This record gives sequence, C-alpha cells and structure tokens, in this order.
Amino acid sequence: MRTNRPYNRLLAGIGCLLLTGACDRTLYADPEIAVVPRPAAAERGDGTFRLSAGTPVRYVVPADATPDELKAWSRATDALGEAMLPFFGTAPTPSEAAEAAAGAVNFLRADTLPHDAYRLTIAPERIDIVSGGPQGAFYAVQTLRQLLPQKAAGTAKIRAVELPAATIDDRPALAYRGLMLDVARHFFTVEEVKRTLDLLALHKMNVFHWHLTDDQGWRIEIERYPELTRTGAVRRRTLIGRDPGGEYDATCRYDETPYGGYYTQEEIREVVDYAARRFITVIPEIEFPGHAVAALASYPWLSCTGERYEVRQTWDIDDRVFCPGRETTFEFIEHVLEEVIGLFPSEYVHIGGDECPTTLWERCPRCRARMRAEGLASPRQLQGYATARVERFLQRHGRRLIGWDELLEGGVSPTAVVMSWRGTEGGIRAAKQGNWVIMAPTTHCYLDYYQSADTAAEPLAWGGFLPLEKVYSFDPLEGLTSDEARFVLGVQANLWTEYIPDFGQAQYMLLPRLSALAEAGWNPQEKDYDDFLRRLRRLTDLYDACGYRYAPHGLPRNQFCGIRGI
Repeated sequence: MRTNRPYNRLLAGIGCLLLTGACDRTLYADPEIAVVPRPAAAERGDGTFRLSAGTPVRYVVPADATPDELKAWSRATDALGEAMLPFFGTAPTPSEAAEAAAGAVNFLRADTLPHDAYRLTIAPERIDIVSGGPQGAFYAVQTLRQLLPQKAAGTAKIRAVELPAATIDDRPALAYRGLMLDVARHFFTVEEVKRTLDLLALHKMNVFHWHLTDDQGWRIEIERYPELTRTGAVRRRTLIGRDPGGEYDATCRYDETPYGGYYTQEEIREVVDYAARRFITVIPEIEFPGHAVAALASYPWLSCTGERYEVRQTWDIDDRVFCPGRETTFEFIEHVLEEVIGLFPSEYVHIGGDECPTTLWERCPRCRARMRAEGLASPRQLQGYATARVERFLQRHGRRLIGWDELLEGGVSPTAVVMSWRGTEGGIRAAKQGNWVIMAPTTHCYLDYYQSADTAAEPLAWGGFLPLEKVYSFDPLEGLTSDEARFVLGVQANLWTEYIPDFGQAQYMLLPRLSALAEAGWNPQEKDYDDFLRRLRRLTDLYDACGYRYAPHGLPRNQFCGIRGI
C-alpha cells in the first residue's frame, strides 16, 4: 500500500513543533460532542471546565457501600487517572468523600439508574459523573477520555485542558457487546490480549470471547491432561498462502516451522483479572464435539478410530472429531471444563458446536450403539445429545452454555444460548422459540473479511468484502417483533486468525470496523453514517495516541496521514 511518507513526516514535524509550544499552557478541547459509540442523549452547555493535574477526584461514598463496592468504584476512578496521565504526566490520587465538591471531578452513585448507565455533567464549576454503578462510571470515563484533545496526548506536560460544558445521558441498549479472538490458529501473547481488552474498554464493549481450542492448536493449560499443551499446542508446520479447501497436493507449500504457544493457568487468571478491572467478562470457548484434532492428537482414545493424529497444519473443516459413543469422551470434557470454570468466573461457557462432520460417527460402532440406546434417528441428533450432556454438567456448576447456531440442527434445549453466525436466520429462529441469542453474522460481524474491494492491495484475508459502512448498518433486531427482540442479548465481532499471523495485522483488521459494531450494540437503531464518520475522526486521534494500527478504508481523506503501520 502506498502513502506519501515524506509529506506525512513533514505534517508530523509541524504538528510536533506546534504542540511543543503548548507545554505549560492551557489547551482547549473541541467543542463538538464527538463520541463513539454515540451517546443516547447529549446537550452542549455554556462555559468550560478547567481540568488539570491538580483537579481533585472524589468518590462520594454512599452510607451502605461495601468494601467490594469501593474496590469496584476504584476501577472507574483509576481509569480517569490513566486518561489524564498522557496530558499532565501524572495521575490524580482519588479520595473518598461525604459529598461532591466544586472544582473537582465527582463520582456519585444513583440508585435510580441502571448499573451500566451514567450522566456526565461538565459544568464550569465541576464535573459530576453520576451512575447506577461503577460500570456506568467507567463508561462515563471513556466518554470523557474521547472529549480530551488526543492530538496533544504525550507531547508535553500540559498545564490544563478546558472542556466545554455539556450534559450526556447514556446507557447501552444491549447487554452483550463482544469480540471473539481466535488464538488457536495464530497465538497472541498475554500482553497482546491485554491490548485487545484495552480496545474493548475504549469502545465500551464488555465481553471478550476467547477461542482457545481448535484443530490447529490447544491454547489453555489443563493440569489433568498435560499432553493437551505438550502435544496439542504445537503444529509441525503451517500452510503458506490460501487454503485450497481440501484439495491438498504437491502445489501446497508449508513453512516447515513448528508453531505453538499456550497460556498457563496463572496467565489465564492474569488476563481474567485485567479484563475485570475494565468491566469486561471473559468467556472461554472449548470446542466440542468438532474442531478437535489438537485434542485427538494429544489423546487418540478420544476419537472414533483411536488413530494417532498430528495437530492440523491447514485450515478448512476436519472429519476427525470427538467420539460421543465413548463414555470416556464425556469424562474427558467434564474434567477439562471443571478446570476451565475454576479459571473463568463468567456465567457463560462457549462449547463451539459448529462445523462438526458426522462422517466418522456414521461408521463408528460405538456411535451407532449410542444412537440406538438413546433412540436417536440421525447422527446430527447425536450431536444434540452430546451437547445436552455437556449443558447439564455446566448447569450443575452454575454455568450456562453458548454454542454456534448449528446447535439448532440437532435439537437445542430452551436454556442454551445460540450465537448466530450463518446470517441472522438462526438467531431469529432461536429468539422466536425463546432461546437467548447473540447476533454475530458473517454478513456484518466477521472482521477477518476484506475491508476493501481492492483485495490485491490488502493483506491476505479469509475472503468476502465487509466495508466499514456495512458493519455500521447492522441492526441486530431486524426481523424480530418487540417481544422476540428481548431475547437478543447482544452482538459480537469475530476475528478468526487463519490469515492473521501477528497483532499488528489483527489491529488493522479490527479498526475502525470494531467501532462501528460497538455502536450497533450500544445504540443499534439510530443510524447516521455521516455523523458516525464525523465522530470517528476524533476517535482516530485516540487510536494514534495509543499507537493502534488501523485501516484507512471508509475514512475521510484528511485522516489518511494519521494511519499507523500502513
């Protein structure tokens, strides 16, 4: 991809000279309320508030506040300190107080508001952040962060920033606003996962779906089954270029380099804690009964044939899946999930359930015997049986099951949550029959798809064409009545990593499309693309300040000079 690099460097140099002169001066924030996702209601006021390193930050403690509540509120006040640090070189020390004060940023609890709702009032005499709980306060801080003049962040120690007076009343429309990151095909370090969580927090997204196992790698330590990471976490080599979809011959090339990685249980806890401090729930995905080759390579007795396999080196779909005819298969998955739920406090556990061929089940005497014993008419119903057993196990441990929309084909219990990826049809069907639904269709939510029609100028991607404007247009409630729409928990972006080998490319595929999907979950039925682009211009300043790489597609031309890593 070509850019005018000398010209960009000249612009950057001029910008640095201008901002150097801002040291020890007051900066004035843009008077526009340009926030992504768009707030439910926003109104400009008169005057400005002067924010400086010396501005007190106070949490007004309710009389009934518990130690745990105080700890949760500290996450919101700490987030404000993190937002101020790049401007002033220091972060304020929050204090507990009996009442709000003039000249301060005041955090207050209002029992009349939902826990994730807030009112941000910027007045000349003070800033008040009123919320139903610490999560709402955290979202208010993300809004305030976007109102700061990010082009000045980190350039010099600023004396003060004058913020225009405004009142913003806000709350998310949907409870679940997530991103799925696949680390099985390509692995990302703990620090890169944390950077991803920071991105979610910035966009007020609250779920990180962590796809931890697949044919190409098992990425989570299970102490009872050490071969899962000793053997299953490493593939001998990786296919170069596009996968031919099952036609593997001498023309296929491989890198001949072992590839692997996994997270220890201590690292898992570290990520879960990091996410919790940002009010993000981490949902693990342990694939069952398909996408299982890495597990079968580790323990051959989990398969229908008992053969010893290699961890898969290509992408595509594999016939080699868990054998539900063996009782030991269910013992294995339950032991694995016992350790998983000990690491993840999430109410939900995702078991995949997609793309599970039944070819081997049809020939397996154990699977046929299981079908006869359970009165099952088809191998697909055998998958429904296996899923129901796993769901009952999770329910006994106080958890709920999520699976991809293939669950509907084998019969799904009323309590399972359906994640609709093959369009929204599966989600609509599930909602109509009373199942909770998460909308994540390929049509709008698969961020591993190309974002430019000029695919030759883009990094290799899975396929498809999903531009920013189409992501923004997504309405997760379309096709549902108001009664049916209440079963839609929310939306999710998916980033499958077959063709995403490093974190720089992951960011490039996510941004800025993730911002469009964040708005679809926060405020899904009020669409104004031109207004979104206006607000996105401000957000890309924050991307630049944080060092995130993002794609230019769909952005106004005057934003191209701010793109990193192109």
